[in-house]
Amino acid sequence: MMLVLLGLIVWAAGWVLNVWISRLPRTRATALAVPAVFGVTLILMWECLVRGLGVPSVILPPPSAILVRLGSSVPVLWLDFVQTVLKGALSGYIIGCGAAFVTAIIVDRYDFLRRGLLPVGNFMAALPVIGIAPILVMWFGFDWQSKAAVVVVMVFFPMLVNAVQGLQDTTVMQRDLMRTYAAGYWTTLIKLRLPAAMPFLFNGLKIASTLALIGAIVAEFFGSPTRGMGFRISTSVGQLALDLVWAEIVVAALAGSAFYGGIALLERAVTFWHPSQRK
Repeated sequence: MMLVLLGLIVWAAGWVLNVWISRLPRTRATALAVPAVFGVTLILMWECLVRGLGVPSVILPPPSAILVRLGSSVPVLWLDFVQTVLKGALSGYIIGCGAAFVTAIIVDRYDFLRRGLLPVGNFMAALPVIGIAPILVMWFGFDWQSKAAVVVVMVFFPMLVNAVQGLQDTTVMQRDLMRTYAAGYWTTLIKLRLPAAMPFLFNGLKIASTLALIGAIVAEFFGSPTRGMGFRISTSVGQLALDLVWAEIVVAALAGSAFYGGIALLERAVTFWHPSQRK
C-alpha cells in the first residue's frame, strides 16, 4: 500500500507542478516542460501502482521491466525497426504521397477527374486496413513489399484530398493578377498555387506519417518473415512476453513521434509566412 500511496502523491505533485508551470509566461521551455512533467509523472505513477497492487507482468509490466527489456533486446528491436519503419513504412510513405501529389496536379487540371475520383477516394479511405492487408500480402508476398503496398493504399487518398484542396486555395483576385502578367497554367501553378497549397500539403504529410506506421505494423500481422514490429508483437503476445511487446510499442511510438516532429519542423521552415506558424 505504501507504493500505491506514493503513486498518488507523485500524481498530486505532478499536477501542482504543471499548474504552476502553466501560469508562467509562455516560452519554449515552459511549453516543453508541461508535457515532460506530465509524462514523467505518468511513468512514475504507473511503476508505483503496478508494483504496489501486484499486477502480474503478463497483464501490465512496470516501466522498469520494459526499460530493461529495451536495453537487452537492442539487436532484435533494431532489426524490427529496419524491416517495419525503414523498408515498409518509409518506402510506402514516399511512394504513396508522391503518387498522390502527381495525381492531385492531374485532377486539378481536369475537372471531371475531381468529380469522379475524389468520391472514390473517400470510399477507399474508409476501408479498414485489416480488410485490405491480407489481400495485398497475398498479392505482393510476405516481405516488406506487401507492407509498403498497404501503406501506399492508406496514405494515398488522405494526401490526395489535402493536395487537391490546397491547389484550390487561391482567390479570384490572385489568379486574375497572374493572368494580367500573361502567366500560363504552369507558371501560375509553380509561383502561386503550390506555395499557397503548402499548409494543406504538410497537413496531408503529417496525417500520412501516422497512418504509414500503423499500416506497416498491422500488415505484418497477416504474414511476415521472422522479423518486423508487427510480427514480434503478435508472436510475443502468444509467448506472454509482454515486456517485449511494450518495448516494441515504445520503439514504434518514438519512431512515429520523431517522423511527425521532423515533418512539423520542415513545415515551420517552409510555411513560416502562414498565420498558423506565427506566435
